[in-house]
Amino acid sequence: MATAGPAPIIEVRGLTKRFVKSLDLAGRIAARFGADAREETVHAVDGVDLAVARGEVVGLVGESGCGKSTLGRMIAGILEPTAGEVRFKGRDRSTLTGAEAKAARLAVQMIFQDPYASLNPRARVAAIVGEAPLVHGLVAARDQAAYIDEMLMRVGLDPEFKRRYPHQFSGGQRSRIGIARALAVRPEFLVCDEAIAALDVSIQAQVINLFMDLRRDLDLTYLFISHDLGVVQHISDRIVIMYLGRVVEAARTEELFAKPNHPYAQALLAEVPRVGRAKRSFKPIEGEIPSPLSPPSGCHFHPRCPHATARCSAEAPKLKEIAPGRWSACHLNG
Repeated sequence: MATAGPAPIIEVRGLTKRFVKSLDLAGRIAARFGADAREETVHAVDGVDLAVARGEVVGLVGESGCGKSTLGRMIAGILEPTAGEVRFKGRDRSTLTGAEAKAARLAVQMIFQDPYASLNPRARVAAIVGEAPLVHGLVAARDQAAYIDEMLMRVGLDPEFKRRYPHQFSGGQRSRIGIARALAVRPEFLVCDEAIAALDVSIQAQVINLFMDLRRDLDLTYLFISHDLGVVQHISDRIVIMYLGRVVEAARTEELFAKPNHPYAQALLAEVPRVGRAKRSFKPIEGEIPSPLSPPSGCHFHPRCPHATARCSAEAPKLKEIAPGRWSACHLNG
């Protein structure tokens, strides 16, 4: 799925991730005596193609368990893919070595959903923000204190806070510390995994504005993972929708919200609150999302799709371009 414009800074091709849970001792003994015990495989991400151009904000949305966080962690280099490749500025990241590999790792950073769990509770803010740039040679020891102050001020925090521990801050402040830590290694691409989901609504707006200011000032590119379509609509240039490990639709934000193509996208957007919409009863998507341990054959959405045909259960639709810059994976497109 190529971008319509500049060459992508990040591109993934056929990216797949499986988590295999092997049998423990009790399970192996039970299997030896004829019990139905076997290894379990979670199909977290299934052959995803995605490209993000420099300076772009791409929103990645989907129900819980669809694989969007796993995809983000593979892009950030935290998880190794089972299959497929992540390309950084046109080059397969797994083939890079030495200084090039280090630069590619530092260029893509991740901001996590829970700002408290992702910060070392025993470390002061100075160490949380300042350790990585010192270790990687981005700043000299004599300049470290001033550099930490600069990073904290950039995210709207008082430099005096660097002497405190994470538990001494509010959720919004901890979120800003996490952002400062990511910025400290001078990244080009940020993967924001539900980065504002744990914050109060009033604080969410402040952090979103901070992300937009940083994008402008530092020429950053974002993959913004969220389940909140209202937030994604506000911040994203383009939206990618995932369902059970696969991308089902991708389009410019205004085009997607104006006329979603895939039945799953249509169902999601139908329930987004809108000003001026007549009062009506909430109607959730029928059925439950299938288990990634045993995903349906063919199109993963077919058990819940009101337009499903026999072909949908037998053949997985390919993600194809149905209009310039617009992609969808549905047999209804022909």
